[in-house]
Amino acid sequence: MNRIFLDVHALQTVPPSNLNRDDTGAPKSAVYGGVSRARVSSQAWKRATRTYFTDEQLLEPAELGVRTKKVAEVLAARITALDSAISGAAALTLAAEVIQTATGSKIEVPQRKRGAEKDGEEPAAPTSKYLMFLSARQLDGLAQIAVDAAADVKTHFKDKENKARAKEIADTRHSVDIALFGRMVADSADINVDAAVQVAHAISVHRVENESDYYTAVDDRNTDAEPGAGMIGTVDFNSATLYRYAALNVHQLRSNLGEGLRDDEPLTTPVRRAVEAFVHGFIASLPTGKINTFGNHTLPDAVIVKLRTTRPVSFASVFEEPVRGEDGGYVKEACERLAQYVPSVERAYGDEDSTQTWVLRVGASTEKLAGLGQESPSLTTLVASVGQAVADHVEQGG
Repeated sequence: MNRIFLDVHALQTVPPSNLNRDDTGAPKSAVYGGVSRARVSSQAWKRATRTYFTDEQLLEPAELGVRTKKVAEVLAARITALDSAISGAAALTLAAEVIQTATGSKIEVPQRKRGAEKDGEEPAAPTSKYLMFLSARQLDGLAQIAVDAAADVKTHFKDKENKARAKEIADTRHSVDIALFGRMVADSADINVDAAVQVAHAISVHRVENESDYYTAVDDRNTDAEPGAGMIGTVDFNSATLYRYAALNVHQLRSNLGEGLRDDEPLTTPVRRAVEAFVHGFIASLPTGKINTFGNHTLPDAVIVKLRTTRPVSFASVFEEPVRGEDGGYVKEACERLAQYVPSVERAYGDEDSTQTWVLRVGASTEKLAGLGQESPSLTTLVASVGQAVADHVEQGG
């Protein structure tokens, strides 16, 4: 199929918050344009997007995967569900052997937990050395193989066809989240999955300095004779208008999904569902760092979505010179800059005729973006329009 790229840009103002902490507990930051900026890592927003798929039921459980070191426990549960005659301990042993055969990754009890049964504890479950990402369909397929091999798993996998079948199951029917965000299997590079999505670190469009909040907590049982706080401490925070960006390689996504998750659906259906889930999830999600402390539940003020056939293009360069906020805020000036910069860069590099654009905006501060593309009255409308456009491209591209 033809090369198709989907760019998602968002301006989002976040009040005092600590969305993504560094090793000292302070909000992450970066220097850009010679000044300190607030930063939220790409990993934090990818995690938030994946969680949003489940929390908001954007995708069915069968369309998603699980990323965990406890993959043997996950698979063992499926094995016993298929055959209740297999004990829990035997299922764990089977699961470890099947996963090791399918992925090349060693699945064993961590050194620090070995010998637990000698101390009267339950034997520890084997785990992988790193997070293993497998789809629900892959786990179901591996569970069936495990049941078939239960009589003598070692002998079963001496057969080259059985071994090849296990590896094939681990490398087909990828879930939507694996197809979007990729998978790395350090011990078996041939079943790695190249990510279809690139997510940039969100950065503030203006200079930001972190602040500290000194807090106290009162002991409810203290009497008047016991003055003072029961606890004191500090928490670091900042507030910022963030520029967020993600690029979705649609042709890579289709390749990762293969023929789709269901045999009875058109080839465009799984791609469209994945695209719509990602666009919705990325725009509406929010990392949850310190969210109970700050309650910083905001949504983007402005969203621009671009469908291109050339290459992904970030608009971060327009904020290399920090927004000054001379009118008392940052959103209005940020939108004005984008409204001027976006057409200019597309004219300069010849993208105008090959690009479709959708705009979602909230409030008077964003009015300068009105002429950039087709305006959507709601996120639901935008997502549906983008999904249809992608499906049309996929169908035409073959």
